[in-house]
Amino acid sequence: MSLNVVAKRYAEALFQIGEENKNLDKLVQQFTQLNEILKDNEQILTYMNHPKVSEAEKLSFIDKAFSQFENVVKNTLKLLVKRQRFDLTSLIIQQFIAIVNDVEQVAEVTVQSVRELTKSETKKLQKKLAKRFDKKTINITNVVNPDIIGGLHIRIGNTIIDGTIKGKLRRIERTITSANKQ
Repeated sequence: MSLNVVAKRYAEALFQIGEENKNLDKLVQQFTQLNEILKDNEQILTYMNHPKVSEAEKLSFIDKAFSQFENVVKNTLKLLVKRQRFDLTSLIIQQFIAIVNDVEQVAEVTVQSVRELTKSETKKLQKKLAKRFDKKTINITNVVNPDIIGGLHIRIGNTIIDGTIKGKLRRIERTITSANKQ
């Protein structure tokens, strides 16, 4: 069974628990925070996956290190330790957030631009993308990339909208190249 399938099963179970307990927003916030902690501290993953560290020590570490988290979060981590699946934590979190965003009609969007977008530009873009993709909420992450020369490069899920000058120049180049071959 692929790791994505396994992670999705855990994520779906977490989603059901969150719905039943009516605390999805809190779980999303805490799992996002947990994911950042794991990204910033790779030694945690090394420790949790190390074969010479006993299960009891790992479970104790979870209780101490993540004491401020909801029981659902801590119990999920403990379950992953017991099933020797702790390395799937980030993938499970990504899948969980994707399920919640899908149900709540939220889209995570990455926008590359030459400069930081202003608040008014961001709001306009959010409205246009929400309408185009039929979403209630659009969360934009703006990445400054001077290589694109001008315009915007937008990624929403698997969809890419390339409105950059660099992209337009590339398309013109392909058109000219293919015209010369004929």
